[in-house]
Amino acid sequence: MTNTSETPPPFQPEKHEISVQELKQKLDQDEPIQLIDVREPMEHQIVCIEEANLIPMNDLPQHIEGLDSNREIILHCHHGMRSMQAAYYLYQNGFQNVKSLTGGIDQWAIEIDPTLNRY
Repeated sequence: MTNTSETPPPFQPEKHEISVQELKQKLDQDEPIQLIDVREPMEHQIVCIEEANLIPMNDLPQHIEGLDSNREIILHCHHGMRSMQAAYYLYQNGFQNVKSLTGGIDQWAIEIDPTLNRY
C-alpha cells in the first residue's frame, strides 16, 4: 500500500541549513531568494545584512501570506537557533524550500563581512 497523500517528510534540521558562504554566493549571483531576519528590531539596529527583510520571529505568523512559497526562503538570526525554529514553523505551514543560516549574522560577520558590528 502506497501513501498517496501530499504530506511532506518529517522536518530534518540538517537538510534546512545553509552556510554563510553559500548565502554569499546566492546574493552575489542575484538568485531570487527571500532573505528574512527573524531577530528583534533592537538587534537589527546593531547590525544587519542589507538584503534581508526584518520580520521578527513572533511576527512571522502575521506575515506568512506575504511569503512566496515558490522561492527559496533563507532565515537568519543572531546564531542560528531562532532562524531554525522559524524554518521549522514555515515548513510545518507548507513551505518546503526553507533554510536557516548556520551561525547566523554573527558567523556572517566573522567569515563574510568583518566590518559589521558583533554583539
